Amino acid sequence: MHTTFVDMITIISGTNRNGNHSIKLAHYVKQVFQGMTDEPIELLDLCILKGPLLVGGDYAQDDQSPQVRDLQDQFILPAEKFYFVVPEYNGSFPGILKFFLDACSVREYGRTFSGKKAAILGVSSGRAGNLRGMDHLTGILNYLNVTVMPNRLPVSSIKGLIMDDQIDDPATLQAIRQQVEDFHQF
Repeated sequence: MHTTFVDMITIISGTNRNGNHSIKLAHYVKQVFQGMTDEPIELLDLCILKGPLLVGGDYAQDDQSPQVRDLQDQFILPAEKFYFVVPEYNGSFPGILKFFLDACSVREYGRTFSGKKAAILGVSSGRAGNLRGMDHLTGILNYLNVTVMPNRLPVSSIKGLIMDDQIDDPATLQAIRQQVEDFHQF
């Protein structure tokens, strides 16, 4: 299947942990984008990755799992920009996101990442907003020839910002809205 590059933005909720708060932020980001552009906005929730993923075939083009191939074709290849919402896991970002980036890089390497742009929103229950994880992800994306917007946004103490499954902090909502607006112009 040959996928055509379009002016699409893919928002990636970078964890497969059930009940995570990143997806709530990702939904808000999607809502903000939809209010400012007619461009297609897609949301990829890595919670949909299921089954035995860590097998040798995921790192070989001819043996790439059909699940990863389908997600790459739908969400990654046609995107012009990626907006990552990444929680802090052990001082970095979740391994499932690294696995997914690695697994996508074995097929259509240049068309998958090269020349595209990204924004990163870090999420943590602590005080640092996943600063180290955003640094790690920036390094990986730069290696893949993705230009990362310098305005990376750390969101700290996430549990205190959520009420009734919604973000309940005007300052955080405004900071996210500003980052989305900046990224749209980036």
